[in-house]
Amino acid sequence: MPARSPPARTLAQGDGWRINHVVCELGPQDRAFEEHHDDVTIAAVLHGSFFYRGETGRSLMYPGALLLGNAGTCFECGHDHGTGDRCLSFHFSRPYFEEIAATAAGSHRFRFPANMLPALRQLAGPIVKVEAGALAADPIHLEELAIGLAEAVLAVLSDGSRAVGNSPARDRRRVSDVVRHIEDHADQPLGLGDLAGLACMSRYHFLRTFRQVLGITPYQLLLNIRMRRAAVALATTPAEVAAIAFASGFGDLSTFNARFRAVIGVSPQAFRKSLTASGPSSRDGSRLQTKRFN
Repeated sequence: MPARSPPARTLAQGDGWRINHVVCELGPQDRAFEEHHDDVTIAAVLHGSFFYRGETGRSLMYPGALLLGNAGTCFECGHDHGTGDRCLSFHFSRPYFEEIAATAAGSHRFRFPANMLPALRQLAGPIVKVEAGALAADPIHLEELAIGLAEAVLAVLSDGSRAVGNSPARDRRRVSDVVRHIEDHADQPLGLGDLAGLACMSRYHFLRTFRQVLGITPYQLLLNIRMRRAAVALATTPAEVAAIAFASGFGDLSTFNARFRAVIGVSPQAFRKSLTASGPSSRDGSRLQTKRFN
């Protein structure tokens, strides 16, 4: 089939910045498409997995990871082993990003040294706030979130944390299959042995390979997915906190509250109130679909 770009819906934009909601339904039957980063791009992967080839190699993107693109560079995305993904894509003009980088990274000439950042703990909070806050109607709030995410990314890269390197295609394929399984069953108990079995590896070799390909462990990915889903539910539904915690896969409310505060910095109740105070939002989640791909 001919290459085609996934549809992008602009959620908000202003002078030098734009936020797009990108839903891709391409699969293994579609050949990879090549595109061009017109602006500096940071894209948060919300659902699904895909391969991203940029300046520094080929990386497996997965929920919670951040795709990075320097302005003026070409890239290619493809779905070798699964269908579809969903991302929030943040675009900054070169002058605007240079202004942010001059303070956050110490140089207005800063360029991303890697294609992606894994779902690191220090980035989990900003990403959760971005996904939940994308439902807000107030452009000033969305621009603040966009700047906050850029600052968080620049802080991580300035400290020397880099994306994981290239890995063998066989390892990427196996890990990609497990990533989609974790995403589809994140609300259920998952064991390392079961996940290793899906990848046809021993537990130790699977854990080592998973960490090499994604930069995080299976449990860290599972916790990241559960936390993001809980935060979005807090932002888009009136459900009780306990019900959201259990539905997201947390075994008890106290554990959920503690982990949420550790990642986001506030309690679930305070997080929900902060979103309400920041501006009107869609309580039924209609502005951001939550379609899951198998």
